[in-house]
Amino acid sequence: MKSRKLGSLIVSELGYGCMSLSANYGPAVPRDHGIKVIRAAFEKGVTLFDTAEVYGPYINEELVGEALEPFRDKVSIATKFGFDIATHGLNSHPDQIKKVVEASLKRLRTERIDLLYQHRVDPKVPIEEVAGAVKELIAAGKVLHFGLSEASAANIRRAHAVQPVAAIQSEYSIMERTPEHDGVLEACEELGIGFVPWGPVGMGFLTEKINAETEFDSKTDFRASFDRFQPSNARANQPIVDLLKRIGDNHSATPAQIALAWLLARKPWIVSIPGTTKLKHLEENLGAVKITLTPDEIADLDGVKVHGGRLSEEHRQQFDVAV
Repeated sequence: MKSRKLGSLIVSELGYGCMSLSANYGPAVPRDHGIKVIRAAFEKGVTLFDTAEVYGPYINEELVGEALEPFRDKVSIATKFGFDIATHGLNSHPDQIKKVVEASLKRLRTERIDLLYQHRVDPKVPIEEVAGAVKELIAAGKVLHFGLSEASAANIRRAHAVQPVAAIQSEYSIMERTPEHDGVLEACEELGIGFVPWGPVGMGFLTEKINAETEFDSKTDFRASFDRFQPSNARANQPIVDLLKRIGDNHSATPAQIALAWLLARKPWIVSIPGTTKLKHLEENLGAVKITLTPDEIADLDGVKVHGGRLSEEHRQQFDVAV
């Protein structure tokens, strides 16, 4: 697999999002199976593995730490701080950041975190203080690179002025184009920051495995409350999957592979992190690097109409609305 740069951090052109092995998109998989999937991703060339303390909580970091320990020096681990797990609120006070990092290091079985993201911007803590705390952790060798997740262009610029930001992680896919319109991708290009799309296959919708009849368990799957997964919107968005299938026929590729190839073609500093719990889907996702879409195919995908808004109201309340 080829490499790409997130700031000065060099990683594989596709990463692996580990969250679904432990939480949020259904029940956790058995630990030995999760380790098997993560190690298979490494064996197939993936070097960027994404997790967070809140996934589980905690158990995803523990899983990632155990799985990657045998080849720790050959991979980059990204994790996140910013949630107060006890209250489900936000907490990015500098002392909390340092406390979380110490705990994450232990769970990840490592002496340094390659890429540390603020999971959500905390409106109660100036972003300069957050960046300053991470800068101290970088000086101490406990963190190598700084990232922000779901941050506004304004806060990206403010943070970058204190401590260079290596990567921005936000939802971005054929179905979610906000970073193209809110100045975030523009800021990344201007400042030399990499961009890491989460949900690159529409949180599963663009894989053709989900439709209007799919039912989600509200106890284990966040998508049960997400607007785009309500039956009426899922039905209205089916033409997007149909288009992916038609384009896929031109390349002997699946809809998921076309969705990922579209992201690969956007910018050379974009590294998406598709997640899966199945080995066959892991291999399918990574096959996207072999696909080159034509300008006409990209134009067709650029023009799709999407029905339904992002996530749930609870999640939207935590978005960074700085301008």
